[in-house]
Amino acid sequence: MSKDIFVDLLQQLVESHGLKGSRSTTAREVLAITINIMAHNMSMRECMERFQHSTETISRYFSRCLTAIIKLSQNLIAPVDGQFTNTPAKILNDDRYMPYFKDCIGAIDGTHVDARIPVDEQVPYIGRHGYTSQNIMAVCDFDMTFTFVMAGWEGSAHDSRIFHSAITDRRWNFPHPPAGNV
Repeated sequence: MSKDIFVDLLQQLVESHGLKGSRSTTAREVLAITINIMAHNMSMRECMERFQHSTETISRYFSRCLTAIIKLSQNLIAPVDGQFTNTPAKILNDDRYMPYFKDCIGAIDGTHVDARIPVDEQVPYIGRHGYTSQNIMAVCDFDMTFTFVMAGWEGSAHDSRIFHSAITDRRWNFPHPPAGNV
């Protein structure tokens, strides 16, 4: 990550999403800790050695930064047109798709991503391929822009279960099409 992107991300997280440091830790360091853990698969102990803080401090600030990143993601990963009033140009201008897909607003698919899970919690995360994973559902529009992502489900969870949870539980903020376009 370039310095400019890091600084912009830090500014967004501090100003709009409540990321803070403390007397002994700056918000910049909190973001650096979080990025190191996520990008380099660094353990809390390795991070403790690198940043010279206790594992409790590392864990607390990692959790706080993740909370701020999740808040940021909810602003960034959303439909451009929340009412879905316009037919995408890729459909509108192509006779092969119009009128068959004129009300289509995007595509939904799932994927499995390797997950590091504590040994005593691994069983539900073991998918059909025999390794621990998270089942992630993503929605994108016709410009290949993500409009919704739901991560964290166990690898053994079926795609339809994740989809049902996304569309029925209001806290996930799934972008529903307007009435009559279901």
